[in-house]
Amino acid sequence: MRLLAGFDAGQTHTRCRLSVVQKGLHQTVGEGEGPGVSHLDAPQGERSFIEAIRTSAQHALKDHPAGVLQAVVVGASGIEHGTALQERAERLVGQALAIGDDTKLTKVMVTGDERTALRGAIPEGAGILAISGTGMIVLGRDENGHEHRCGGWGWLLDGAGSAFDLGHQGLQMTLRMADGRMADHPLRLQIWHQMGCDSYAAVKARVVQHNFGTANFAALAPLVVEAAAQGCSGAEEIVQRSAAALSNCISTVAQQLSMLSPVVVCHGGTVTHLPGFRTAVQQAIRQSIPEARWGKAKGDACDGALLMAEALTVRPR
Repeated sequence: MRLLAGFDAGQTHTRCRLSVVQKGLHQTVGEGEGPGVSHLDAPQGERSFIEAIRTSAQHALKDHPAGVLQAVVVGASGIEHGTALQERAERLVGQALAIGDDTKLTKVMVTGDERTALRGAIPEGAGILAISGTGMIVLGRDENGHEHRCGGWGWLLDGAGSAFDLGHQGLQMTLRMADGRMADHPLRLQIWHQMGCDSYAAVKARVVQHNFGTANFAALAPLVVEAAAQGCSGAEEIVQRSAAALSNCISTVAQQLSMLSPVVVCHGGTVTHLPGFRTAVQQAIRQSIPEARWGKAKGDACDGALLMAEALTVRPR
């Protein structure tokens, strides 16, 4: 069986979906999951990437041990399209899937997960995809196929509009409550208890431990959004500020691509699982782009990767 493989490699987990194309339609024949990835230059970055691809592929291929991968496309967090990092990631995919350099049968492409997500959500035509999960990024495509991205530069540089951003700001606010710069609120203890802390000193020590990272900050976001819904003014300000940052990226993409009434599709746990944040983003967009239309994704990032894999079998990269 000649298979196409599409991967969605995010910071939390990696998904692999296998398909065969019959009469122009993709038929899913296998799915698997593996661990998440980090930037290739992060500690253990390459090992994490290989493990994520290998594990998710093994699970997807369990019912097709003799299947031949005709084309593989990976959408991965932290990969910049058209860079040496992309080429490096493609070599790592070859290692993970035991594809030799002399093998011409399997075509491999690795790109940013925002591009596979955009292709899945809006397979044809123009539109904007806003992803707000642990991190965030916004990518748009016009009618001529030109793309423009905003944000997505990583939490150390630009995470505004993400779950990390909400949780990070919330934790900072609890310390201002603790030292008297702000009135205290039950949110402070809620956040500290979730972190396993009972004092500001414990908080300070916890965030510098090696096992505390972006996902731990992001896990605090639901508490902040819930507190905002219950009237905590500080939390309300955080939600509005973060929503405005995501909205600004969306409107910037629209301006750069000369879109007057763009279709906007939102992905990611922050907008799908936190209604208060989603509402704030929608309100901000209505103010900046009154003619914007909210769209529903036609598929996910694995679907987008499979469409791109199919294209690789038709024409070279």
